Amino acid sequence: MMRHSTVLVIITTTFLLTINHVDSCNEAVCGSIVSKCLLTQSCKCDLKNCTCCKECFSCLGDLYSECCSCVDMCPKPETGGTSLNKKSHVEEFSEKVAGLFQVLTEDQDPQDRWTSFTYSIDLDATIFAPKKEIKLHMQSVEQEVAPIKPNVTTLNCTVAFMSQCMSWPKCRSSCQSMGASSYRWFHDGCCECVGDTCINYGINESRCRKCSLKDEIAEDYAMSDDEIDYGEGMDFDDESI
Repeated sequence: MMRHSTVLVIITTTFLLTINHVDSCNEAVCGSIVSKCLLTQSCKCDLKNCTCCKECFSCLGDLYSECCSCVDMCPKPETGGTSLNKKSHVEEFSEKVAGLFQVLTEDQDPQDRWTSFTYSIDLDATIFAPKKEIKLHMQSVEQEVAPIKPNVTTLNCTVAFMSQCMSWPKCRSSCQSMGASSYRWFHDGCCECVGDTCINYGINESRCRKCSLKDEIAEDYAMSDDEIDYGEGMDFDDESI
């Protein structure tokens, strides 16, 4: 009995020392289950060798996502959060006018309303080719194997970054009126209109030249990223990245 009590004291002490180094560990919720898993040594490994990951997951059960940090068995959370110029919302238009978008973006806009970027992308040409019947040919080991030639098509992708910050609905309507194929709206207010030959919704980086909302607001108010997020309170039915 004395030995069992001693083991429990050691386990409890170990747990308390552990949570002192883990800020995200909720002692009130995780105390009991973590003590149990430490006692059974179900989580006695780390994420690098992960020899006990399955056993630890089973031991923590429904509380795994909330308590895995107590035993150092989940990835460290990002400390600074995600910058608004990295978070974005994307959407494709059902109707697009590629010719209009090309005409508007091939030269610099006289009114400096947007800045165009054109870059090359390599695509597998078989994506555009009609499906053909596949035939398999047997070949002996002695026969020389012909090298496989990559079937790649290079296309130019053009995107247009609006100069000024704007709301999500305005970004959508602006890009649609330009004949864009899709758009990417960043949560810092930057709007990117994407041409029909682009993949993955263009460039995943905010490049609007005159859109520095955070700097402008910071001059008058001390606000966090969450407070100046253009997307706050909006209900996105389409994909957000």
